[in-house]
Amino acid sequence: MEFSKAIQEKLKTLTDAPGCYLMRDRDGKIIYIGKAASLRKRVQSYFRKQTQRTASPKIRSLIHSIEDFDIVVLKSEAEAILTEGKLIKEYRPHYNTLWKDDKRFTMIRVDVQYPFPTLAKCRIKKKDGASYFVPYTSGMAAKVTLEFLERRFGLRRCRPREPDVDTYKHCSNDIIANCSAPCIGKVSPEAYRERVEEACAFLRGERMEMLKELRAEMKAVAIEQRFEEAAALRDMLAHLHQAVKEKAKVCKSPKMKQDEARLGLTELKNQLQLTVEPRVIECFDISNISGTNSVASMVCAMDGVPYSNRYRRVRIKTVEGADDPRSMAEVVRRRYSRLLKENKPLPDLVMVDGGITQLRAAKAELMRLGLDALPIVGLAKRYEELVWDSEYNSGNLFLPRHSAGLMVVTRLRDEAHRFAITYHRELRRQRIKESRLDEIPSVGPAKKNRLLNHFGSITRLNRASVEQIAEAPGIGKKTAELIRSELNKKDSK
Repeated sequence: MEFSKAIQEKLKTLTDAPGCYLMRDRDGKIIYIGKAASLRKRVQSYFRKQTQRTASPKIRSLIHSIEDFDIVVLKSEAEAILTEGKLIKEYRPHYNTLWKDDKRFTMIRVDVQYPFPTLAKCRIKKKDGASYFVPYTSGMAAKVTLEFLERRFGLRRCRPREPDVDTYKHCSNDIIANCSAPCIGKVSPEAYRERVEEACAFLRGERMEMLKELRAEMKAVAIEQRFEEAAALRDMLAHLHQAVKEKAKVCKSPKMKQDEARLGLTELKNQLQLTVEPRVIECFDISNISGTNSVASMVCAMDGVPYSNRYRRVRIKTVEGADDPRSMAEVVRRRYSRLLKENKPLPDLVMVDGGITQLRAAKAELMRLGLDALPIVGLAKRYEELVWDSEYNSGNLFLPRHSAGLMVVTRLRDEAHRFAITYHRELRRQRIKESRLDEIPSVGPAKKNRLLNHFGSITRLNRASVEQIAEAPGIGKKTAELIRSELNKKDSK
């Protein structure tokens, strides 16, 4: 089997560094994401004749579908594991199965907003005011780190948010677990918080001298021939080293090189006959399933590279059902009427995900706003061609298959699609949760809205007691007892 020239050229320049690789089909769609300790060895292995002869049917099918690939170079194999998981969750490639169960890594959470903060393990990062660290590819490393910090700094392990003397009556952690017992005043709130700050500094990798002290202790114990203690300290040290090494990993998305992106902008300027290079491009996409929870995304590229600070997402308000052209018209109208009202700069090029119908709907809104001169194109998915409809030109514009210009627009379109799909899934999950109220007798739309407005979410309502539910407007004690009973039944299923 002969592979494309793009693949052959890229195979020659692969680095030996760790990282992730993203396989694409002929439409530019990501179909597989993998990780590697050596990108050169791992990626080249797919394109050897022996692999095509001996690989499983699934791998052979994947190889025959590959038209191009990208790589993300990272610092370590551990960082590659984290990045692979993040990218697979974002793009959901067809050939990936390992990460589709939404597995999450362990993190350490510090509830810094409370008087006597505690440390705990978790797998989901929430916007709750707490501080979160790493995540850790090794659950054991997270466990050992947590226990080490609790003992080292005398941090409490009890559950109450604000422990007091009554809490202490049922606790002996100050005797058996080195707790500093802030609940009975053995340490002041200020001194306790300083201990927590030191623990957080270690988790950020700012207290490496603590590992040196632990290593010195291990050697001293070994000299005294207390070998079991020395072995335990050695194992602890290895886990702590791994935990600190993985601090503050930032998962990276595949990006074009800057010079390649600028070349793409020059190509787009020439092909679309623009007066200036499209240094700022805004791209729109619509997402819905059978017309429900219809949403739109707008992503932006600066100098040819996606710029997430200018991403936006909105719910479609004026369109019922699955009507992508009218939905596209609404979001374009809302976006650029607002920019005009706030006197903010316009992009150099507007792009919509779709064909001529979506393009004309969006263009009509721009004309109503007096933005006739603002360049706009569509990107049709089937053959990855630009759809053009200007005063002087119309029809489809085919950019060279592996050109930098096509890479700029397809990468941006992929971002718009991913961003819209992510938002749509969030709304769908929330709607599924809220629908639990629809199944409760005597809770109509009005009461349901009052409950959600009062508690903010179905999750908070689910944690509320009968008395707390009864405090919601228009909800009496009897209805509160019914709601609590029904929610308890559903939780037990």
